[in-house]
Amino acid sequence: MQLPVSAASAAIALLALASAQPASAVPFFSTGNPDGLMATATRPDTGAPSEIESADDFVLSTGTSITSATFTGLIPVGVALSDVKNVVVEIYRVFPADSDVGRTSGPPTFSTSQVPTRVNSPSDVAFNSRDSSSGLSFTVSQLAASFNASNSVQPGGIGIKTGGDGPVTGQEVEIDATFSDPFSLPADHYFFVPQVELNSGDFLWLSAARPISGGTGPFLGDLQSWTRDDPGIAPDWLRVGTDIVGAGTFNATFSLTGATIPEPASLLVLGTAVAGLGLLRRRNA
Repeated sequence: MQLPVSAASAAIALLALASAQPASAVPFFSTGNPDGLMATATRPDTGAPSEIESADDFVLSTGTSITSATFTGLIPVGVALSDVKNVVVEIYRVFPADSDVGRTSGPPTFSTSQVPTRVNSPSDVAFNSRDSSSGLSFTVSQLAASFNASNSVQPGGIGIKTGGDGPVTGQEVEIDATFSDPFSLPADHYFFVPQVELNSGDFLWLSAARPISGGTGPFLGDLQSWTRDDPGIAPDWLRVGTDIVGAGTFNATFSLTGATIPEPASLLVLGTAVAGLGLLRRRNA
């Protein structure tokens, strides 16, 4: 029997589509809603004031194209949503990837007194990043006019056993970031690091329950949140709960949307099938 031309064309088109892009993007990871326990500063490097990074982890069991992210935090009461002027999203791998484990100049090596440990921390430098000047667009919405967090780590408060900077109140906002240039990440363990620049004041990223409850996604190996300032302790990091507060552990509130990237083996099987259809058509011509 001769294979209809339309069927062969459709199969070839299917192979091309699978090779060119992942499946439709869907939400695949969420830490759930804010728990009101912690709020940590996180802002990009703009020269002055200093950069602050806060990080929480996620796991990819297969290659994934991340097309958007959502995270929740506080901005000062009275600050307009339009005062959110810049958003940066960085992706870090887990130490020691992308790290200099034998530093002999600059800040002390991770094994000295600068930080208690680098085990399960983010790496020294980011694996990839996007910002609102290139590859990222964002929207800001208010979830509550007033929201309280019982403790915080604010600018100047990143240090060992400081106990945190105490309770904080602000407007609860959700920031939705869309990546016109998606993050294409292989299977691995990563940290999500959002940074927000305001015209006035600081953005504080809200914590989520740990262990994760009410969220979705692969939680195997869930790690606690970390933070650092630069200049300050960078390229090292401190655990928000264990190192700074001195008790407890925290996650941070965020979700990710993306699509699985077809594995090379899957594309090979599909390509073989299409080639077979073509061969059958020639034999029956």
